[in-house]
Amino acid sequence: MGSAARRIGLIFALFSLYAASVISARSDNVKGVVYDARSFIINGKRELLFSGSIHYPRSTPEMWPNIIASAKAGGLNVIQTYVFWNGHEPIQGQYNFEGRYDLVKFIKLIQQMRMYVTLRIGPFIQAEWNHGGLPVWLRDVENITFRTNNPPFKYYMAKFVRKIVDMMKEEKLFASQGGPIILAQIENEYDMVQAAFKEGGKKYIRWASNLALSSGAGVPWMMCKQQDAPGPINACNGRNCGDTWIGPNHPTKPLVWSENWTAQYRVFGDPPSQRTVEDLSYSVARFFSKNGTLVNYYMYHGGTNFGRTGSAFVATRYYDEAPLDEYGLPKQPKWGHLKDLHQALKLSRKAMLWGTYSFLSLGKGFEARVYEIPNKKVCAAFLTNTHATIDTTVKFRGVDYFLPHRSISILPDCRTVVFNTQRINAQHNSRSFTPVEEVRKKRKWKMYKDYLPRYQDQGIVRNYEPLELMNMTKDTTDYLWYTTSFHIEEEDFPRRHDIRPVLQVASLGHVVHAFINGKYIGNAHGSKIEKSFVFQKPMKLHSGINHITILALTVGFPDSGPYLEHRMAGIHSVAIQGLNTGTLDLTSNGWGHQVGLLGEKLQIYSQEGSSKVQWTQPVGNTALVWYKRYFSTPLGNDPVVLDMKTMAKGLAWVNGECIGRYWVSNTSPLGTATQTLYHVPREFMKPNGNLLVVFEESGGNPDGIQIFTVKRDEICTYVSEYHPAVIRSWSRRKGKLLSIAEDVKPEAQLSCPNQKIIQSITFASFGNPTGVCGNFTVGNCHAPQTQSIVEKTCLGRTSCVISVKGEDYQADEDCPGTTDTLAVQVLCTLK
Repeated sequence: MGSAARRIGLIFALFSLYAASVISARSDNVKGVVYDARSFIINGKRELLFSGSIHYPRSTPEMWPNIIASAKAGGLNVIQTYVFWNGHEPIQGQYNFEGRYDLVKFIKLIQQMRMYVTLRIGPFIQAEWNHGGLPVWLRDVENITFRTNNPPFKYYMAKFVRKIVDMMKEEKLFASQGGPIILAQIENEYDMVQAAFKEGGKKYIRWASNLALSSGAGVPWMMCKQQDAPGPINACNGRNCGDTWIGPNHPTKPLVWSENWTAQYRVFGDPPSQRTVEDLSYSVARFFSKNGTLVNYYMYHGGTNFGRTGSAFVATRYYDEAPLDEYGLPKQPKWGHLKDLHQALKLSRKAMLWGTYSFLSLGKGFEARVYEIPNKKVCAAFLTNTHATIDTTVKFRGVDYFLPHRSISILPDCRTVVFNTQRINAQHNSRSFTPVEEVRKKRKWKMYKDYLPRYQDQGIVRNYEPLELMNMTKDTTDYLWYTTSFHIEEEDFPRRHDIRPVLQVASLGHVVHAFINGKYIGNAHGSKIEKSFVFQKPMKLHSGINHITILALTVGFPDSGPYLEHRMAGIHSVAIQGLNTGTLDLTSNGWGHQVGLLGEKLQIYSQEGSSKVQWTQPVGNTALVWYKRYFSTPLGNDPVVLDMKTMAKGLAWVNGECIGRYWVSNTSPLGTATQTLYHVPREFMKPNGNLLVVFEESGGNPDGIQIFTVKRDEICTYVSEYHPAVIRSWSRRKGKLLSIAEDVKPEAQLSCPNQKIIQSITFASFGNPTGVCGNFTVGNCHAPQTQSIVEKTCLGRTSCVISVKGEDYQADEDCPGTTDTLAVQVLCTLK
C-alpha cells in the first residue's frame, strides 16, 4: 500500500473525530450506509466486509440459492454482481428481466440469506462478457463514441443507469430503504482508457460521478481503478492491493478492494492457470492488516458463459478455480481456508474497527501491525513474514512465534495464533467425472449438412468488396458468409506439377473456414492477443467458373479498450497465388454476404425446428454439419457435463438452450485443449427425451461425445503438529478470546458432502508424506499404524476428527526428514 500505509496515523485521527459524530446518533432504527476512513457503517453498525462476485446470468435461477448459501457458509457477508446491460436490453427499448436475467429475484435471494449486495451498474462492465456489457445496437447510434464526453452515449448510459436505480428503489432494495444493497458502482476501470480520450475523458468521469451521486440511490458509490474518482470511493482491482495500491484519494474514504482475482479467466488456447489459497489468503490478511475494510473475491463463483455471452476468445467455463467451481461445488481447500481466514478476522473485529494502529518492525522483511484499545485490554496483531522463501521465528511481546515464508499469523488477542495463511487446516478435495451408462441404441446420431451459399443466391447482400463482419451480424450470430466467383482459363494454371494455386485470405479476426467449389479446404484463426491473421491453403481449381465460399466468424465481441464501437472483424482481402499469370487479387471482385447459418435461422437446435430439415445417417469428420440425438437425464443431483473432446469447434444445445461455444481443437502450448467438459444445468433437461444438438464447424466424431456427472467425493486432509488449532476452537466473549475446545491443539478434520459417509480410506500416512489430494505418496518416515488408526476413527461416518500427534501413530520422532504431518484421503459415498 506504500504511502497509504504511512497515512494510517492521519486517517485514524480523522476517523476518530468523524466517527464520534456518526456513531453518537446510532440507534436500532438507523437505516442506510455511511462511511469514514475506517469502515462502512451499515444501519448504525461498523462492519468488516467479505464479499464475493457471483454473476446471475452465469448460472441458473435454480442454482442461485445453493450458490449464495455456500458463499455465506464460507464466511461472506456481501455478494457483488455486475448489471448486464446487453442482457437486459438486447434490442433497443425492449427489456429482459426474466430467467437468468431476473436481477430483482437474485438480489432478494441474497437478502433472504441476510447478506449485503454491491451492485456494479457500470453500465460498461468488461467482465469478459460480450461487448463489455454494452448493447450492440449502440454501435448504430449516429455519431456515438463509447465512454467519453459524447452526448449520444451519455444519453443512453444515463437512461439505463436511472432505470436500474429506479427499479431497485421500487423494490425497496437499497439499504436506505431497508434493503441489502449497500454500495453501487458507476463505470468500470476507466483509468485504463481515460488517456485515449484526453480532456473528454476527464469531463466524462466527472459527469459519470455526478450521474451516480444524483441518482437518489441513497447508498455510497464507488469507481474501481479510478484513482482520481471525484466523488465516489476509489477502489482497487488486482492480486495484491495491500502492497501495490497507494490507497484512497481522500482521508475520509475507506479502503475498498473491489476485485481480488481468485484465479485467472481463460481464453481458448490458454494453458491451465491457478492461484493458490496460500497466496490468496496472504493478500487478504495483508490488506486488512493495513486498515482494509472490504475485500471482494473476483470471482467467488465464476459459472458458465452460456450461449454466445463470452467476450472475444473467452472460454465457456469461467473462473473454475474460484472457491466455488463452475458447478457451484466448494473447491477445497480454497473455500475452507478462506472461511477460516474470515473467522480469524471476525475474532479480531473489535480491535480492528476501534483500536489504535501501530507498526513494529521485527527485522528486515518481518513486521507486526497491531490494533489496540489499551484501557479495554482489546488487542489484535498481524505478524508478517514478507520473504518468499525464508522461514523464521520472531519475538513479539516477549514470545517467540514461528512464521513460515510469505505468511501472516493472526493473533486476535495479541498472544494466540488462531490462523496462519500458509498453514491450512481446511480439508482438501478433488473433482471426479463419472461416465453415464447409456443404452447404445439411444445414442444414435443423425446429421444435417448446412447450406453453402453462392453469390447468385436470392437474399445475398452484394458489395464490390467484403463487408465488415460485426456491422453485418449485429451479434445475432457468430457467422457471416462471404462468397464470390471467378473465371480462369487453362493457360492460367501453373505448368509445373509441384505447384498448386493457393488461396490467401487476410482477416481481421477471429476465424475463417474456406470452401472451394463446395469442398472444404481448411481453417485458420487469430487469438485473444492478435486477432488478425492470414489464411493460406493450396486448392484444386478447374478451368471456367470457380466458387469461393468463406465462413468467417467472431468468437465473441471484444470487451475492453477505447473506441470499442470501431472494432472490426471479418475478411478484408482475398487473392489467389501461384497462377501462371501471377497473383489474382479478388478483393474487389464483387462479394456476396449472408448473415448466419441456415440451421440457425430454422432453429433446428429446438424440437420444433429440428423437424424442418432432413436428417441423414452421420458421417464423421465433416465440416459445416449439425448432429442430433436424444438422451435421458442422469439420476441423482450431481452436476452434468458433456465431454466434447472428440469434436473440434462449434456450439451445442440441449432442449434448445445453448450451453456455449466449444473449441477443443484450439490447444494450448502444452498440447491440451483449454476446455473439453461443458456444463449442462439440470434445469435445461427433462427426465427423458432430451434433444442434444451440436453444430460442428470443421469436423469431429460425435460418437465420442460422452455424458458425465461431477462429484467432489474424494476428500483429504494434510495437517502437521505445527499447525494452529482449528479456528472453531476459539470464540470471543465480552471482548476476550476464549477457547471453546477441551484441548486446543492441531487436528485433522474430514466431512463428507451431502450427508454421505466415508466408505474407504484410500491413503493414510503420518511422517513426511508428499503430494496433493488425489496423488499422495508416503515418505521415508511413514508410520505403518496410520492406516488402521484412521480406519477405526473414520470408516462409516459422515465426518471424523483425527489426531495429529506422532505418538498416537508410534511415529519415529527422530526420523531424518520428518515433517510430523498427517495426510489422509478418503472416498465418500451415499449410505
